[in-house]
Amino acid sequence: MRRGYNGFSYADIAEAIDIRKASIHHHFPAKTDLVIAVLNEWQEAFDADAASLLAGGADAVVQLHAYIGHWERCIADDTAPFCVAGMLGAELPSLPEEVAQGVTAFFGNLASWLERVLESGVKDNLIKLDSSVQTEAVTLVSVVYGAMLAARAYGGVALFKDVAEGAVQRLVKPRRRARST
Repeated sequence: MRRGYNGFSYADIAEAIDIRKASIHHHFPAKTDLVIAVLNEWQEAFDADAASLLAGGADAVVQLHAYIGHWERCIADDTAPFCVAGMLGAELPSLPEEVAQGVTAFFGNLASWLERVLESGVKDNLIKLDSSVQTEAVTLVSVVYGAMLAARAYGGVALFKDVAEGAVQRLVKPRRRARST
């Protein structure tokens, strides 16, 4: 996503995907309908990826690295250099109420998922928390989205990786080495 809610029109979309504006209006009568559908699609994709990690037996540390890795790849190959919800979140005061609620729900779901991952990591003795699980989850969301913005401003994925991975490493318990005899 390169432009926020107020930065695109149906004409932009029609030109980008070579269809008529009327076709878009047929499926999405209002811009709000379109943006809510996009947010829902992002939420469904995120939920599917999170479920896949869990089903594959990924521990909390692997899940956190996968979350960071997803954005690192998106920024590096420029497929999605910024999350739709993140872009819309910056515009929250000017968004229609239904879109604002969708953005808030997306971030709430993301924080809830991170809380579950962190709780699992604490239970498995992989993660250490300096604050409540809720505070740590929201802190991680803030760091990741801030790092996305900084990567965009400074034009590089390396900054994103350093900042986001540093935030994850701060949570990971150091592994104890086995004593050799």
